[in-house]
Formats: sequence, structure tokens, C-alpha cells
Amino acid sequence: MVRLTLIARVIDGLPLAEGLDSDKDSEIEQYKSLAKSLFKKFGQQPSNQPPRMTVESGKYVFHYILESGVAFLTLAERGYPKKLAFQYLEELAGEFGRLYGSQVDSVQRPYAFIKFDTFIQKTKKLYMDTRTQRNLAMLNQDLSEVHSIMTRNIQEVLGQGEKLDNMTKLSSTLAAESKQYASKAKDLHRQALMRKYVPLAVIVVVVLLVLWLRAKFYS
Repeated sequence: MVRLTLIARVIDGLPLAEGLDSDKDSEIEQYKSLAKSLFKKFGQQPSNQPPRMTVESGKYVFHYILESGVAFLTLAERGYPKKLAFQYLEELAGEFGRLYGSQVDSVQRPYAFIKFDTFIQKTKKLYMDTRTQRNLAMLNQDLSEVHSIMTRNIQEVLGQGEKLDNMTKLSSTLAAESKQYASKAKDLHRQALMRKYVPLAVIVVVVLLVLWLRAKFYS
């Protein structure tokens, strides 16, 4: 059964609409936080994300599709058919794109399309019972496309994002340290030149001064 549906802009994770299970469940709220972490990851490397993926997390799984710069994500029980989950998301993506596709890039406030929840709830009801004739017909269709969709673990997916963040921070640190090292190297080089040539310059000045004094007083 579908428990949670979220729609967000890929580039920055801005939530655009959502559909929640009618029962208030603290566990689902925790999964909602995980979903937001996934959206954050999408924004980090939007061009490198698979357009469809299933992400396992405990007794639930996330299914998502990325389409026209929008992420459509749903949380379902592990036993819920993958084929139906993605068909559900495709219906949402089609209707959302028709209604709001041209406005996605310009909106600034979260949940700008919260009215889309009405369509989410109506569509979700159609997918609640997997044994209806409609859903059974979908399940009997060609499943090769669904089988090709990658399935990964939530720790693996989010962990890569954390590793990316760590690598970025490490690169910034190394760049700062390199600049600091280059600055210190210049200072050391300058000091070495001073130690090498200043005594010689002093000697030359002293010699010239002596010669000048001798020329002045003994001429």
C-alpha cells in the first residue's frame, strides 16, 4: 500500500506538493525526513541521477521517477508491487506536468501546488487494492521495464551523497592549505634571499663608505 507521496523540484529540493496517509504516524514522519534527504541528494548532482529507482529502507521502499526537473516519490510497503508503484507515479507525473509543468521553474514558496493533493488522493485510491481487475491487468503487462529499474539501499544512496560532501570539503581544505603553503614558501624564499644577499650588500656599503671617507679626508 502507498503510504506517502512527495513531489519536489529536483534542482533545489523545493517541495511542490504531497499526499500523506490519513493516519498520523510518527514512523512515516521519519520516512518523510529520509525522503527530503533523497531530494537533497538529487539536487547535488541532478544530471547524474537515475531517472527511476527503488530505494529500500526497513519495511518500506521508496520508488521515484525524475521527469522534467521534478521528482515524484512514493513510499510503499515492501510487498506492494513495483509495477503498480511506478504506474502510480507516472499517472501523477503526467497530470502534474499538464497542470503545472510551465510553472515549476518560477515558483519560490514551498507547496505552491498543494491543491494537487486532491488528484494524489484520488489516484492513490485506485492503487490501494492490488487485486482489482484494473490493477491485475497492469501487473500482467510486460514487466521487463520494471525489472530493469535499479534497486538500492537507503544507506548506500545517502552515503554516497555524504561521501561526496566529504570529498568536496576535503578538496576545499586542500586548496586552502595549498594556498597557505605557497604563501609560506614565498616568505621563506624571500627570507633566504635576504640572508644571502643582505650581508654582502652591507659589506659593499661599508667598503664604499670607507673609500668615500678616505677620498674626502686624504685628497
